[in-house]
Amino acid sequence: MLSSKASFEFKPLFEIILLNLRERNATNGGEELLRLRAYEKLQGLVHQGAVKRTVIGITKKYKGVPKRMVVLRTKMKALRAACKQRARAKATPRPN
Repeated sequence: MLSSKASFEFKPLFEIILLNLRERNATNGGEELLRLRAYEKLQGLVHQGAVKRTVIGITKKYKGVPKRMVVLRTKMKALRAACKQRARAKATPRPN
């Protein structure tokens, strides 16, 4: 969602994320725990510079920074590939 050109407040952004997770049957731990984890991840992205936070009064809006999002997406793909490779290596039985 943050890859789009639109800015989002946290609540509508979380509702979209929650709907996507429910479609994939990946909602574990309850809605409040998911909300907390999503907010922590969003703040991590803000800290890394991948998401820009704009504060107007009491309203905070979040918007992805396209160049940083591409870099972050590439790093995440590499991490997932390495993790899958380690999992495959552990699953392969070793000869005695």
